[in-house]
Amino acid sequence: MKYLLVLAVVIIAIWLWRKGRQEELRSRPPPPQPPRPAVGAPTEMVRCDHCGLHLPATDAVRGNAGRIYCSAAHRKAAEEQG
Repeated sequence: MKYLLVLAVVIIAIWLWRKGRQEELRSRPPPPQPPRPAVGAPTEMVRCDHCGLHLPATDAVRGNAGRIYCSAAHRKAAEEQG
């Protein structure tokens, strides 16, 4: 019988402790949100005149007469074709 009494006291103590913890957590202000990473400006996209691949203008290779290619190999291949 005394074990039941001790068990009841322990259960009530745990319940009271958890109830106090939950109220403390609810009353706390929410943590600040981390800042969002800055998004860069959009980049102009161009099309390779040899294979049709779209790529950023900063990565493009310029050829004769202002033509645009995705690589030096495609520029060379297009110039060899005529």
